[in-house]
Amino acid sequence: MPKPSTSSDEKIVSSDTIKQRLFFIVLVATMGALAFGYDTGIISGALPFMTQPLDQGGLNLTPFTEGLVTSALIFGAAIGAFISGFVSDRFGRRITLRTLALIFVLGALGTTLAPNVHIMVVMRFLLGIAVGGGSSTVPVFIAEIAGPRHRAPLVSRNELMIVAGQLTAYIVSALMSVLLHDNHLWRYMLALATIPGLLLFIGTFFVPGSPHWLVAEGRLREAVRIMRRLRRSHKEVRKEINQMREQAKASREGPTTKELLKERWVVRLLLLGIGMGAVAQFTGVNAFMYYTPIILKTTGMGTNASLTATIGNGVVAVIAALIALKAVSHVKRRSMLIFGLIAVILMQIALGSVLIFLPKDLTQSYLALACILLFLFFMQMCVAPIYWLLMSELFPMKLRGALTGTAVACQWICNAAVAFAFPPMLSAMGNQTFYVFAAVNLVSLIFVCCCLPETKDKSLEEIETMMRKRYSKEDAVPSTIENA
Repeated sequence: MPKPSTSSDEKIVSSDTIKQRLFFIVLVATMGALAFGYDTGIISGALPFMTQPLDQGGLNLTPFTEGLVTSALIFGAAIGAFISGFVSDRFGRRITLRTLALIFVLGALGTTLAPNVHIMVVMRFLLGIAVGGGSSTVPVFIAEIAGPRHRAPLVSRNELMIVAGQLTAYIVSALMSVLLHDNHLWRYMLALATIPGLLLFIGTFFVPGSPHWLVAEGRLREAVRIMRRLRRSHKEVRKEINQMREQAKASREGPTTKELLKERWVVRLLLLGIGMGAVAQFTGVNAFMYYTPIILKTTGMGTNASLTATIGNGVVAVIAALIALKAVSHVKRRSMLIFGLIAVILMQIALGSVLIFLPKDLTQSYLALACILLFLFFMQMCVAPIYWLLMSELFPMKLRGALTGTAVACQWICNAAVAFAFPPMLSAMGNQTFYVFAAVNLVSLIFVCCCLPETKDKSLEEIETMMRKRYSKEDAVPSTIENA
């Protein structure tokens, strides 16, 4: 009887087993994204009850403190994204996620039990730190675990869980407001945010660390052991580990972190990442997510119908994210993003025209809602998932956490700018505001066409080499790494 083959190409793990293991790791990591979505969505349902007087169970919020409570999370998210990037580079992605999970739970409990506005604002800010930290750390962790074959669809699950969290928040708000008659209803809404935080904390004890980070830290044996559980053959493991070792060696022998931050290609790459955050947020997506009821009420639609339409936003976003999971494996990043921006521009022009030129009646209401839902469909299918995917793969290993955190922090600042600017713009300019958004997105489309490189089907090390070549006058490190 011939002996079993010991070829380096011999499979060590079946494809189904790999998919199951990666699915579990991503499920744990994206509990942070689920908490992110729930925390950003639930406030819209909780605020009406929080504005009630103290003796009726509310916090007696004024318009000013209402805005303060809402925006505290956004400002906390910007700081959390920035800080967590440096923490994840220093202590690793898994430890960072575990720490963020604790902050999620503490922040959720703090907002649930807050006795006054001051404590509520502080706790919302703390919760924002966890939200922002998760938004920058989760995509990077998934990208470094997944490998080139599975990176696009797995990182895109992050966006799916964000919108699933928002949809859950909308449904919870609607159901609780109908089924429960309690002055402290808003506290129950906020308390549910502890569940994904607890699941994330427990899950981090059952998932591996990032092989890329381990190799960069000189912990090669740990990285190899993890890779053997997540790749199909010895050859695949050896190829990726060799790429990681070469990249780690180049990082150690190359410029220091401070020197690297001054290099032209790194600075330009960071500016590209910041620019992509502006592209994603200046679509006006959060203006639609936060203010859809206000927009629809201008058409004469009733309050209850307007609030119900917000659930429609969540449903459409989830459907679009599910389609994106399949599309990102087959369509180039640039093509998806360009198509999405063109569709977004057309829907904003259509919405502005419907609101300006049609009479205020039921037809106008339905057409306006259709424009909003189509806008969100293309936004969540083509723009948002590509943004988070790019944030996970654009930056070099030595600074990946720090640069991703900085770029995502700027994205949160753009988020705040849109949320603050939209109501005054709508008040001052009326429905022509949507033409302004269309013009801004035309500039974004030009930026993407001129500046964004294609990263599909490349390993993280190959992307780093490509970026160095594209944005630096220096000689690039070799892109082809021999097997040991």
